Amino acid sequence: MKKRNLFLGLALVALVFTSCKDEKAVAAEKSVDTYVVYVDSIGNIEATEVKANWQSINDSYQIRVTEAEMALDNLKEREAAQVRIDASKAKFEALRAQMEAEMQAQAALNTKQALRNALFGEGKIGDDMNFDWVTKDNILAVYEQFVNTADTNKDNYSREDWDEVKLMYEALDSRKNTVEKEGLSSADNKKIAGLKLKFAPMLTFNRMGAKTEEMKEAKQ
Repeated sequence: MKKRNLFLGLALVALVFTSCKDEKAVAAEKSVDTYVVYVDSIGNIEATEVKANWQSINDSYQIRVTEAEMALDNLKEREAAQVRIDASKAKFEALRAQMEAEMQAQAALNTKQALRNALFGEGKIGDDMNFDWVTKDNILAVYEQFVNTADTNKDNYSREDWDEVKLMYEALDSRKNTVEKEGLSSADNKKIAGLKLKFAPMLTFNRMGAKTEEMKEAKQ
């Protein structure tokens, strides 16, 4: 009788252990499935929405990938699950690289536009590089704002900033050639010449200095 009770007791323990083990396996499979489905679902979201909510998406990803990897120890078909996890990892890393590249490019555009706004006025110069708004009547004021802004910020500009300043300056000079034919007064033309005389060495010296500083930092 005692032997029978002992056998039943051992069988019950084994049953409970097996049941717990099965529950862990089911939970583990669910974790892996949830992770894979989550990564796949991101591909169905509009790119603009993904970019706008990237931090939240990335945070959720980190939680799910951690849970999926921890679940591997409770799976019989561990290798197959690992293959699924690795495939989803590769898919997400490709998306991460794309998002980071796009966000960096957008940040660069925002910086460039902020620089243009400071040099010419809010929204005056966009990607179309249209200078038609610069006329014989306002071109002196445009040069004054441009040169004074560059002079004020010359110690803070990076090499990329100076490259953009140079590009904008050359575009403004090109517009001046057109404006001169439209009746630019000799008095304004003389004042602009003085501003150009002030700006030319400032551009050369500071742009060269920014490049030297950038090379020095790169070596370090």
